Amino acid sequence: MPVPAPPFRRVLVANRGEIAVRVVRACRELGCEAVAVYGPGEERARHVRLADDAWRLPTEAPLPYLDIAATVEAARRSGAEAVHPGYGFLAENAEFAEACAAAGLVFVGPPPAAIRAMGEKVAARAVAATAGVPVVPGSAGPVATAEEAAAEAARIGFPVAVKAAGGGGGRGFRVARSAAELPEAFAGASGEAGRSFANPDVYLERYLERPRHVEIQLLAGADGGVVVLGERDCSVQRRHQKLIEEAPAPGLPASTRVAMGKAAAALASAVGYRGAGTVEFLVGPDGAFFFLEMNTRIQVEHPVTEEVTGIDLVKEQLLVAAGRPLSFDPATVETRGHAIECRINAEDPGRRFAPAPGLITAYAEPGGFGVRVESAAEAGSAILPAYDSLIAKLVVWGRDREEAVARMARALAEFDVGGVPTTIPFHRAVMAHPAFRAGAVSTSFLVDYPEVIPSPAAVSPVPVPDALPAADVVAEVNGRRFAVRLSGLVGAAARPAGRGPKSVTGRPPARASGAGTDGASGPDLTSPLQGTVVRVLVEPGQAVQAGEPVCVVEAMKMENELVSHRDGTVEAVLVAVGQAIAVGDAVARIV
Repeated sequence: MPVPAPPFRRVLVANRGEIAVRVVRACRELGCEAVAVYGPGEERARHVRLADDAWRLPTEAPLPYLDIAATVEAARRSGAEAVHPGYGFLAENAEFAEACAAAGLVFVGPPPAAIRAMGEKVAARAVAATAGVPVVPGSAGPVATAEEAAAEAARIGFPVAVKAAGGGGGRGFRVARSAAELPEAFAGASGEAGRSFANPDVYLERYLERPRHVEIQLLAGADGGVVVLGERDCSVQRRHQKLIEEAPAPGLPASTRVAMGKAAAALASAVGYRGAGTVEFLVGPDGAFFFLEMNTRIQVEHPVTEEVTGIDLVKEQLLVAAGRPLSFDPATVETRGHAIECRINAEDPGRRFAPAPGLITAYAEPGGFGVRVESAAEAGSAILPAYDSLIAKLVVWGRDREEAVARMARALAEFDVGGVPTTIPFHRAVMAHPAFRAGAVSTSFLVDYPEVIPSPAAVSPVPVPDALPAADVVAEVNGRRFAVRLSGLVGAAARPAGRGPKSVTGRPPARASGAGTDGASGPDLTSPLQGTVVRVLVEPGQAVQAGEPVCVVEAMKMENELVSHRDGTVEAVLVAVGQAIAVGDAVARIV
């Protein structure tokens, strides 16, 4: 049987970390060359070294992966025919998809019109309702002021969720259980939405108590046919962001599964969808389900669907983008066994899952039958404060859920990450908990079972070393220009000017001691994380109790409340909104 031609000769991967590694590997298996992009400090990153070629993003933007013009320029100069955005960053940006098309590049994702239809959440609710998909009662459009929000909340009924109109993923999301809580929820959701999505608009929905978060994986072919590839349960969350996902959803009635699949397919057809996408629902205890949002991209948790179906979703994305038929017959798709994914994040669960950027000093992945690790980490990798805290995704498969849970517990015990606190102790506690083993999960799992949250980590993160200096020497050898970079970390490395490194190795610097983070021994409340102050919640002279929020710090794409370490009176507020702070910096003095 002849080997099919690659769908593309060269694909630029417009992302970083484990998803970039994942896409590079899929390209290799299809015979496509993969081009990586990178920003400052990532010259030696794993996704850069694995790719066939790599280009530094030509931008001075603080978050280079969000620079559309720079990414398109890198793709054009690299000779790529297509651009795969991974997830996050530019994956759900219709302007980016259009910019790729304008430059003669194929965007590996849905049409811009579908991205827009589902990207604005209020409009998406309307489309879903028109397609016959149940929606949660809510406001007809964005609410402009706290007063308008109060009027809508009185009509909808408390509790209400205040949600970003222009994004998802748990960002720009607050819950108000009473009228007194609504102003802070409105301000917090709107502020975070503006910072995360450049759109401060929010809308209101009735907040469902203790629902399950269940999503349907779709794959729409180049011909428009929509295939339903089963569901995932993503209920175990912190800050409305997922921590554990599994497929299939435990205990979900077959009738609910079928109805959700039909609703999701109808919505995808209504917007002319192509490629991989996910429709997310909230499911009540009575089995009633409601549309939450549609993610017009590959999801972080896609491996659990791959494990139970045997279908490589990233490869199918590339085939659909090239106008090729799907590699499988939809009529033959079967779900086999059970898969679970744990997100291994650089966070301290015992400190409210505070992000912990730092240097990974040791890294050893588990293995064995039914174990899969998706990661770009290794000893010496830096978890940078500007990006997500994800270190790895640990995925296991078992013949049934009981075997999968036991296998996950075993794999977690083997996983070793040094230098930063991680969520591994939390995951181990969840796998051992009787409620989780029984499949009794909901979005309130951490509230209902706080005993799964471990004590604060005993060590502080190892600081990230300074980024490599910019190349300042250019040499010409046999007509080729080379950029020469000198570094005490890696020695001298030479490579073609304007292009990425192919193999640069080196040893991490010696471990440095971290600053204290609890502030319990004195009046100063100190920060356990590095980030930017986005709100100050107290003022001098105010009485506070231990555990009462003092300020909000944004770090690694999450907002984190810093709470008082003692009862007392605020003598001084030592930070201001917009100020960057480091681990150990004093934020307030409480006497």
